[in-house]
Amino acid sequence: MEQRLEAATNHKKNGEPSRFGQIWSRIWIKVAGALCVVALVGGGVYWWLIMRNYESTDDAFIDADMGEVAPQVAGRVVAVAVSDNQMVKKGDLLVRLDSAPYEAKLKEAEARLAAARAQVRQAQANANSADAQAKNVRTQLQRSRSLREQRSPAISQQELDQAIANDRNAEATLAATRQQVESAKAQIQVAEAAVETARLNLAYTQIRASQEGHVAHKDVAVGDYITPGQAVMALVPTKLWVTANFKETQIGHMTAGQPVTVSVDGCGGREVRGHVDSIQRGAGQAFQVLPPQNATGNFVKVVQRVPVRIMLDELPQGCTLGPGMSVVPSVKVG
Repeated sequence: MEQRLEAATNHKKNGEPSRFGQIWSRIWIKVAGALCVVALVGGGVYWWLIMRNYESTDDAFIDADMGEVAPQVAGRVVAVAVSDNQMVKKGDLLVRLDSAPYEAKLKEAEARLAAARAQVRQAQANANSADAQAKNVRTQLQRSRSLREQRSPAISQQELDQAIANDRNAEATLAATRQQVESAKAQIQVAEAAVETARLNLAYTQIRASQEGHVAHKDVAVGDYITPGQAVMALVPTKLWVTANFKETQIGHMTAGQPVTVSVDGCGGREVRGHVDSIQRGAGQAFQVLPPQNATGNFVKVVQRVPVRIMLDELPQGCTLGPGMSVVPSVKVG
């Protein structure tokens, strides 16, 4: 007994673990190993039963059909009716240009239309007169021919020839006046088109929202002179979706209509429901301005990304969403 105590004492003095400690160490090592095995097996089972039925990517973002607002006519800005981030409805006034020049052009076009209509009326009157004259000359010709056929001394061959010439002249005059009527009517059409163009240009001095959305990137102020096509602001629509760039190895079992859970970074990771809308026919790099050419001897295969459009069935409340914001979608493919 004394020898055992002395041996244990010597172990402690020498800093060596006791036999009891060695036993517990072996037990803990075995337990830890068993727990690791259980965790690995459990993780494998979990992946096999659940996670293998999902495909996820962090290469995804909120997308939308953003529209740039640009004038269709040039002019001086006299009013800006909205501010950045303001919500607007379709048809709401955004910017108003000085309309005075376009009002003057409209009045000028309307005056030309009125003149063209007056010309038509005059041309039609001339044609009516020529038609009446032609009928009278034709009647005289018929009478002269009848008398000549009866060998009446009341008309000579020379007088008959003159009646024939008068009839031809009257017909030519009638044809000319009718042509003038058609020409005047064509001028009316041109003048009416000019009036319509002037009205449209006048209407374009009021720049209105083409769709419902939020104003963004406003770059216009009162006094600015803007020209057609110059972007003055953008409209971010309320209809949003997700563009997710999945690896080409992930889309083998992906089809339209499959449910999607989308984790939104800008909403604290809140999840919203959605569904796969469509899958692009081709990898994203194929649509670049200069797509890569792999006909070289140094080709290295790289897994490509394929854009998938995911529609959101609902939008999270209480947080701001907009194009370019990051999300993590998870598509249930099985």
